[in-house]
Amino acid sequence: MLTIRSEVPPSRIPELTDLMCTAWWMSDRTPDEVARLVEHSDVIVALIHGPTDRLVGFARVITDYTHVALVLDVIVDESRRGSGLGAALLDAVINHSELAGVRSLELVCQPELVPFYRRWGFTDQVGASTLMRRTTDTRLISC
Repeated sequence: MLTIRSEVPPSRIPELTDLMCTAWWMSDRTPDEVARLVEHSDVIVALIHGPTDRLVGFARVITDYTHVALVLDVIVDESRRGSGLGAALLDAVINHSELAGVRSLELVCQPELVPFYRRWGFTDQVGASTLMRRTTDTRLISC
C-alpha cells in the first residue's frame, strides 16, 4: 500500500536526507538544509510505503499559484525505481489541487528523463530560453 502525504515531519528529515543522497545533484545536502527546504516549499509530495512505513518518493514545488510552479527534487528510492512510483509521484504533483490554476508547471531534468516527463505534457521546446545558474556554495560534501 502506498500513502501520499503533503508533508515531511521533522522526524523524517534524516530519512529524506538519506533518500536525497542517492542522487548526484542532491548528495551534498545536510539534514539542516533539507529541513529548511521542506519548510519553505509551497507544495510537498511524499510517498510512504505502507508495510514498512518507509519514505520511498519525494517531490516539492515552489510556486506563485498563478503563473508558474517549479517542480524540484523529484526522487524515488533506488530500489523502487521502475515500479511506477515515479508516475504516482508525478500524478500527485500534476493533480495537486493547489496547482490547478497555475499556467506553467516547469522542471529541469536530465536528457534521459525527457520521455518520462513528456507523459504529463512537459516539453523541452521552450523557445530560446536558456537555463542560467549562479552558484555561491562550492562545498564538496557527499553522503
